Amino acid sequence: MKRKNKNKTRSYQTILSHIGRDPQKYFGLVNVPITRGSTILFDNLKKFENLDQEYSYGRMGNPSCESVEKIITKLEKAAGTVLAPSGLSAITSAIFSCTKMGDEILVSDSVYEPTRKLCDNLLAKFGVKTIYFNPNIGEEIAELITEKTSTIFLESPGSLTFEVQNLPLIAKIAKKHNISVIIDNSWATPLYYRPLLLGADIVVHAATKMFAGHSDVMAGTISANKSHWSQLKKTHQLSGLCLSPDDAYLIARGLRTLPIRLQAQMKGAIKLASWLEKQNLVKRVLHPALPSHPDHKIFKRDFSGSGSVFSIILQPAAKKALASLIDNLQLFGLGFSWGGYESLVMPAWPEKIRIAQKWKEKGQLLRIHVGLEDIDDLKADLEAGLKRYAADL
Repeated sequence: MKRKNKNKTRSYQTILSHIGRDPQKYFGLVNVPITRGSTILFDNLKKFENLDQEYSYGRMGNPSCESVEKIITKLEKAAGTVLAPSGLSAITSAIFSCTKMGDEILVSDSVYEPTRKLCDNLLAKFGVKTIYFNPNIGEEIAELITEKTSTIFLESPGSLTFEVQNLPLIAKIAKKHNISVIIDNSWATPLYYRPLLLGADIVVHAATKMFAGHSDVMAGTISANKSHWSQLKKTHQLSGLCLSPDDAYLIARGLRTLPIRLQAQMKGAIKLASWLEKQNLVKRVLHPALPSHPDHKIFKRDFSGSGSVFSIILQPAAKKALASLIDNLQLFGLGFSWGGYESLVMPAWPEKIRIAQKWKEKGQLLRIHVGLEDIDDLKADLEAGLKRYAADL
């Protein structure tokens, strides 16, 4: 039965349940089937010459990928979205669509390490200079802009140290100089943060994380506003990036339950972070949703919710104590990434990579991702770990 859309304004819960699928088109199937294929046939020469049909070649799009693109475009209120085989490749496509040889790019000093490696190696190889800036910068960013500056790249909050950038202010300054603003929105997702409405030009996501939600797929998304969509799409096509239809299907599946998962993990993360603030062995908790966070005011202004990940700074101790804490955890796994249903911990050393703003905290940084386990069970696991940590101080 075909339903008329009498109300074009939908909540994100409804968008995620309905956008990007068409049961009438696919024999009544609720989900868009996985559509594998490379060669797509044309009916005649005229259609072939003009590429006059919905799909022309496997790399150029298919129903499985289009399903995800429609969902993210609607959520981000973007002009369009393309998919990539990883979060990092999404970042690469976004930056390449805004830069050329001889340009300079301003990058927040809090971005995660693969982004830094991209800038310091691949971008440098192609003649693009990267200048890192204090992630808490405000109007001072104008002092870093030169005639060569083409792009500002933000990650808000930073996925290790969780500084929140003042996007509206930075975007306002960037537009005065005709500079593109790209932002990684993987933490809050478009459910809780809408960068394009705050002035960004391109938004990227590691769809591997919250969008997928089950730690079983690698993917990325790139969404652009009207002024940047054409160039982004062209760059994406020229670089030959495409996502497997099987992976697109998994992303679409994960997106349907994103509101429920994200809300549960947000609540769990805030509860756990608040509890950790009271533990003697924890020097600081880095979670923007907590009033103790230095950027909490910006967070409250621009975000409607928070992600599943935060960091803590432990009281200084020998590496033996850290190993004792981590190696004997029962519920928290040790690994990269986040966003899945399972909880994770990961030690990090920001002092080894920070340039613009040196990391001066004394004590081990431990990043925590809260999954869907019972919070009291997670507390008990960390409490036992902190006791082991104390024993080896």
